[in-house]
Amino acid sequence: MKYLIYQLDPTTGFLDRNGCLHMATELIARSRETGRPLAALWLDLDRFKQINESFGYLVGDNVIALISQRLKEKLNNRAEIGRVGADEFVCLVPNLDLGQSEQMALELMRIIEPELDLGGVRIRPTASIGIALFEPDDDAFGLLERADRAKIAAKKQGGNRFVVSGTEPVPGRLGIMLVREELEVEHQLHTALENGGLQLHYQPIIAMNGEIQAVEALMRCTAKGESISPAKFIPVAEKTGLIVRLGEWSLLQGARHARHMSDAGMPTKTAINVSRSQLVDPKFSQALNAALICANVSPALIELELTESLFMDISDTVQNNLRAARELGICLAIDDFGTGYSCLANLKDIPATKLKLDRAFVTVLPHDRRAMAVVKAMAQLGKELGMTVVAEGAETQAQVDALIEAGVDCIQGYFYAKPMDDIRLLSWFKERNQS
Repeated sequence: MKYLIYQLDPTTGFLDRNGCLHMATELIARSRETGRPLAALWLDLDRFKQINESFGYLVGDNVIALISQRLKEKLNNRAEIGRVGADEFVCLVPNLDLGQSEQMALELMRIIEPELDLGGVRIRPTASIGIALFEPDDDAFGLLERADRAKIAAKKQGGNRFVVSGTEPVPGRLGIMLVREELEVEHQLHTALENGGLQLHYQPIIAMNGEIQAVEALMRCTAKGESISPAKFIPVAEKTGLIVRLGEWSLLQGARHARHMSDAGMPTKTAINVSRSQLVDPKFSQALNAALICANVSPALIELELTESLFMDISDTVQNNLRAARELGICLAIDDFGTGYSCLANLKDIPATKLKLDRAFVTVLPHDRRAMAVVKAMAQLGKELGMTVVAEGAETQAQVDALIEAGVDCIQGYFYAKPMDDIRLLSWFKERNQS
């Protein structure tokens, strides 16, 4: 089969999300011309999250690479394969009727199931598969959505099985990975990157003595006059790989902001969020250095915020990038601490200087005694390890009072200030200094 060349997923060599969508569009057009069937098989590895959490992302990536190689070798160009999620693949197979599609689903399960050795621990991978056959009213979205829904049904039934579209219960929300809403958000992100629709807003972090300890840079996105919630565009950016471009933009703009604040006589650390996709790139250190040089800012004014799982990533690339940032004099902060899976025994070896407690512990204060006990314990632990302890999400005086009692060092939340653009932030600083 010879078709147009589409962009490939770098890890597997398969079509990426958009390439899969375009390939489906082309194959549907051919099916309409010839009247021949077309099958879409959506494959999702079972319990892959547990592999990442138990063995780390590097091992998870190796599992994906090994299974991808199996698929390439066994399918022998019989299908167009796309990677549409971290552990999800779509096989598009022309000239396949229902019976043949079910046989291929069984074959896919046999291809995947041989044991893998993960550092002495043997696992037998399985997959949930959804099958959808092309129907006259289908477009690429519709065909892939139906395969996705069937896959979800197979997963809900316990996994390690296939479900044919039309036999599964119809969920309230169509699909989860390749729906129109996500594709539209992805398009809006591209538009924002090209047309200046990205902006950083800054939320102050206040020390107990009233000083402004830092400001966290939070990304905002506007496309065609419409504001897009971070809860919508960040997950899409992570799925599509756009998070790397957004992250590089954020590094540069955050560094420029830190320099601007310093020139205005208010030198304050700017905390910038960094994703795993950035840190697994060997060129991250180059991007970080380039941002510092372009902004002509002292590394001491920059702080990188990372989820706790990143510090537990044993890959050489991630560790080298963390080490390089520390050697530059940049502070590292553990964001959303208490919601991940990292072992406390490893906390002593983490090269971080700040511990940010997740807002989930703060919003229930002061009434939840158990949450109060946890906050006190984490505050004490952070101090013993020489870290500054920050509580996120404080909105009321009662919460602030409880956090003071718990012994945290700094507070971030609407009680002091909402995120604001750089112009409003400067005014806020001046008003606060005057008062």
